[in-house]
Amino acid sequence: MKLQSITTTTIPGYRVYEYLLVLNPHEELRNKIMKVKQDFYDTYNAAAAIGGKPHITLANFLQYELMEERLMSRLNMIAMGFHPVKVELRDYGSFPSHTIYINVVSKLPVQSLVKTIRTEAQRLMKLNDDNKPHFILEPHITIARKLQPWQYEKGWLEYSHKHFTSRFIADGMLLLKRPAGELKYQIAKRFEFQNLAVTTKQGELFG
Repeated sequence: MKLQSITTTTIPGYRVYEYLLVLNPHEELRNKIMKVKQDFYDTYNAAAAIGGKPHITLANFLQYELMEERLMSRLNMIAMGFHPVKVELRDYGSFPSHTIYINVVSKLPVQSLVKTIRTEAQRLMKLNDDNKPHFILEPHITIARKLQPWQYEKGWLEYSHKHFTSRFIADGMLLLKRPAGELKYQIAKRFEFQNLAVTTKQGELFG
């Protein structure tokens, strides 16, 4: 996602961050997926395969750090009212001609969460008209992206026949952040899914 017509120098004191809202597999599963990513890297020399920890992206967006507190408050309200999500992973899929990923076959609860976030927090995630949030309605766990055509073709020929099965319970979501233009994300906050009867709409009065 490109930063368009906004630099931190144009508005003194307003620092722009890139945010990722994700579901995180447990450590054992993360390690299992990292091995798949490493194998892909070793075979196809795809540097992007070993960058980043395995996760399911719900949304990514650019925003001023000044908005963070209000955004976290809204995301916390959403999470309090949402139930833990059972995530089923099975085999591989691809976005031609650049990305190979692990399929999330239990799409509906993840999509429901993304739609809830879009409805109730979208306004707080929008930096400006050129930089609107991206909501990921096709949940997946990336193995390798930004592949060259030969890496994609050979890799997909192999991985379209490979098998992978696992599952995990996502009992919360993570907000990750990094200064715009930098590589490494840090954890900003974790929001627990508590399945409580909270009225998130109440926040709209003060939004």
